[in-house]
Amino acid sequence: MKLEHAGFRWREKNGVRALSCAPLERDGFANAFSTRLGGVSPMRHDALNLAGFDDDAAENIHENRRRFLRVFDEQWTLAVCWQVHGVDVRVVRDMNDARADEERCDGLISNTPGVLLGVKSADCVPVILGDRRTGACTSVHAGWRGTVAGIVPRAIERMRAEFGSDPSDVRAAIGPAALACCYEVGAEVTDAFHRSFNYADELFTPTRDGHARIDLHEANRRQLIEAAVEAAKIHTLPLCTMCRTDLFFSYRREKSVYGRTGRLLSVIGRMGAARE
Repeated sequence: MKLEHAGFRWREKNGVRALSCAPLERDGFANAFSTRLGGVSPMRHDALNLAGFDDDAAENIHENRRRFLRVFDEQWTLAVCWQVHGVDVRVVRDMNDARADEERCDGLISNTPGVLLGVKSADCVPVILGDRRTGACTSVHAGWRGTVAGIVPRAIERMRAEFGSDPSDVRAAIGPAALACCYEVGAEVTDAFHRSFNYADELFTPTRDGHARIDLHEANRRQLIEAAVEAAKIHTLPLCTMCRTDLFFSYRREKSVYGRTGRLLSVIGRMGAARE
């Protein structure tokens, strides 16, 4: 599937490349899924590593973030969090509340213009959500544990509770992740999914004894639909982080080989009144 047919387009500035969901942009939300291209980190060369201070120098990460934010036309404040593979979703209520890297959660929600909500990934599934009617948006980190625990429907419910969002008004984009072509898991994961979802068999492709490849994109797409998001408003980026290490960081492909890997950022923010 071509990227434009899936609803995505390239953004590029000064060598930094990112992908954005065009329908979300038309709904009034700046958004982007970063790649590894155009940075200063020595993760092979010139890598746009946007997190992971244990594996990279802080000055590299901060410079990479500055470069990444320049792909947008307006000035934005970036909000990120300390991810723990859980289901907590934090509300960012204003600009002063945006800089909270130490806050432990796996989702951020806001309707404050000028704030980009970001989650980090390097194989896990990033999901961004925008409600055109209320201006609320959410960025979610959904690893296999978060997917089993239902962090995406939890985020949608938080949008409803905080800002009055109706799921039928919400548009979603599912970003680059380890896909069913590559992502092999063991019994711990398959058992957890079978306990949680009656359609779990449809998410797995058996490989060897006690192992299978899992389709986390599809698992999160189904949860969005079950949460009453319209299927036509769900856009899935058909790129695998494990296949495309030329474009993305992959913990599974790179950590064991190089001893470290970078992190991508997936961001969304309400347009229209970003800071000057």
